[in-house]
Amino acid sequence: MKLYDSRMAPNPRRTRIFLAEKGVTVPTEQVDIMTQQHKTPEYTAINPLQRMPALVLDDGVVITESIAICRYFEVRQPEPPLFGVGAEEIALIEMWNRRCEISFFANVAAVFRHLHPAMKELEVPQVPAYAEAMRPRAIWFLDLLDKELASREFIAGKRFSVADITTLVAVDFMKPAKLAMPDNLANVKRWHAAVSARPSAKA
Repeated sequence: MKLYDSRMAPNPRRTRIFLAEKGVTVPTEQVDIMTQQHKTPEYTAINPLQRMPALVLDDGVVITESIAICRYFEVRQPEPPLFGVGAEEIALIEMWNRRCEISFFANVAAVFRHLHPAMKELEVPQVPAYAEAMRPRAIWFLDLLDKELASREFIAGKRFSVADITTLVAVDFMKPAKLAMPDNLANVKRWHAAVSARPSAKA
């Protein structure tokens, strides 16, 4: 088994944090995005979409997409449960993970990919107007999340979950995207400080 990782990309970090929470270690190989190593024939043969992470199992099966890889390890190592226990909790965690991924993480990524000079050769074409349109949408979602976090400790309820991992990575990705955290979001800031203090956040 081998995990193809990239320290510079946010999605592989989701998988690393998940594995750290599980206490699972996997042999890894770094793929350098900035030198376009992910576009080489060798890596393209592993993942034709040329993205990380990618998990190659011992039988040669390849699993890509960070959440799919996390689900694989959730079954292999059920404790602690990061996708929930029971129908209601599983559904709520799935709901919030999807919300945070689609309405927040994707928008932060769009701002970064379409505005940051370092992405000029990787995001072709860059569309600055699209990035500017996504900027207020990302902040709008944080405002919504702040209201939700007034009544609970974590994104989807009382338990730390994959939804917290997705949102932590997205919030941290605001810095390279040059998106400022609004000063009035006290609940989001409280939550972010707490999850950032977990050892897994350093993965």
